[in-house]
Amino acid sequence: MRFRHRAAAGFATLLLPLAGLVGLASPAQAATSATASYTKTQDWGSGFEGKWTVKNTGTTTLSSWTVEWDFPSGTSVTSAWDADVTSSGTHWSAKNKSWNGTLAPGASVSFGFNGTGSGSPASCKLNGGGCDGGSVPGDAPPSAPGTPTASGITDTSVKLTWSAATDDKGVKNYDVLRDGTKVATVTATSYTNTGLTAGTDYSYTVQARDTADQTGPVSGAVKVRTTGGSQEPPPAGDTIKLGYFTEWGVYGRNYHVKNLVTSGSASKITHINYAFGNVKNGQCTVDDTYAAYDKAYTADQSVSGTADTWDQPLRGTFNQLRQLKTKYPHIKVLYSFGGWTYSGGFGQAAANATAFAKSCKAVVEDPRWADVFDGIDIDWEYPNACGLTCDTSGPAAFRNLSQALRAEFGPDYLVTAAITADGSSGGKIDAADYGGAAQYLDWYNVMTYDYFGAFDKDGPTAPHSPLTSYPGIPQAGFNSADAITKLKAKGVPSAKLLLGIGFYGRGWAGVTQSAPGGTATGAAPGTYEAGIEDYKVLKNSCPATGTIAGTAYAHCGSTWWSYDTPATIAGKMTWAKNQGLGGAFFWEFSGDTGNGELVTAIDDGLD
Repeated sequence: MRFRHRAAAGFATLLLPLAGLVGLASPAQAATSATASYTKTQDWGSGFEGKWTVKNTGTTTLSSWTVEWDFPSGTSVTSAWDADVTSSGTHWSAKNKSWNGTLAPGASVSFGFNGTGSGSPASCKLNGGGCDGGSVPGDAPPSAPGTPTASGITDTSVKLTWSAATDDKGVKNYDVLRDGTKVATVTATSYTNTGLTAGTDYSYTVQARDTADQTGPVSGAVKVRTTGGSQEPPPAGDTIKLGYFTEWGVYGRNYHVKNLVTSGSASKITHINYAFGNVKNGQCTVDDTYAAYDKAYTADQSVSGTADTWDQPLRGTFNQLRQLKTKYPHIKVLYSFGGWTYSGGFGQAAANATAFAKSCKAVVEDPRWADVFDGIDIDWEYPNACGLTCDTSGPAAFRNLSQALRAEFGPDYLVTAAITADGSSGGKIDAADYGGAAQYLDWYNVMTYDYFGAFDKDGPTAPHSPLTSYPGIPQAGFNSADAITKLKAKGVPSAKLLLGIGFYGRGWAGVTQSAPGGTATGAAPGTYEAGIEDYKVLKNSCPATGTIAGTAYAHCGSTWWSYDTPATIAGKMTWAKNQGLGGAFFWEFSGDTGNGELVTAIDDGLD
């Protein structure tokens, strides 16, 4: 449908003019030489942003780098990116990541950090030598250890064993990470973690440290559940209750994973789609890396009640989702790629579906967050049809893409897709082989919303999410019942179809007629976008005055809105059960009230 599923995301730091360089480096002539130079790129009074640049000025490749400096008392690093930054008192060290340590002759790399205080770096060292171009050692970091195996699991302990890492100068010890936080440093290739909670899920990884105290990449993750305890049961039956969590919602909307807990929604859902990953150059990629895995959460913002530290391997929403799954073990999380804005990349992806599928699995199984995701969701708007852009990849492209994803991810991962709900004759459902693709997918999220709205600025006014047709509906086939019927006729099993609910309304301005079908002059004002408003706002600002085709509408002054309420959702859930559907999904959590009224209505209606 036409809802964009994407809003502009703000950045964590302000883009201010570039400040002057601090002269800590100059070119060098030695064959195995390198420089490290510092720039203060931003200064906002209470803090600043700094950037170091390491350049290989020699004629041989540099295999790793460590930059050290001293800050005066009162100046410190609060967060960093593209390097692992540690401190001892006022002395600071930054080591390369696993992916940016190698520098060919003439190449350079930068890393940055946010800090507090007004001091500047002093006593700079690069790999133990000077930062001004003298000869520097080139010690490579250790390799990743093998993925740990778990044994001897009890109510309160587990033994972990892993294969050794390798290093050119020797491995000194290993850091054992539990749910992304270091719990021990050991010299052996095994460790027994005690003091655990019975009946609780944990995730363990291991990281090697060499004799120069460089850390290598993190190993793969092993999931462990201690024995005993009383696991919170999932919602009754196999009914799916899925909500979208938007990556950009952590900015202007100030909606975070903890809100799922405080609203009571977490105990009433079964699945979360994290939206959206991007599709670029025919491959899956993380979109906003800061929101996804770098943003630091304070103790009061965190699901676990523990503050993030600047040096932990994983932060951001991914880490909060990990904590949510620990607290609510029944919840499964899928990484959703595409959406209205990012669907333009699917045509290229479909041209080499196998390569696309491999790239997606590499993102989903990244060792830093492999335990967070239970599957992948593809939101292609729309195969062989037009959305924000028009696709001409042919009717078989979507089926081929789905087949490749299933082949790559295998039977243990969920593979799903959000699809059009255009039930018109010759419409978008008819444009692609949704029936053939269904055999490879666990279910479809049928986007049964956004049928009508102020993208047609003159009207006629109509409910954006009609359950059924009605006399005077502006377009035949634009309703949930017709879409579901058409998909079933194409061979999609009822249990693989989820009914879509929008946690928002669509509205027009300049409307004089209360009943649907009136004329308008344009889009009604909205908090984030004209013509769209969250349910949590509309329930008070423009309460429903009537219902049509299973959806509420409201005429307030000169504006006209349509949206779902707890009462209309109850009716839609009854219809979904009578149709034998697999459940329901919704876009998206932040549109609901603080106490989760709409999520509760879905949960109650499907039980």
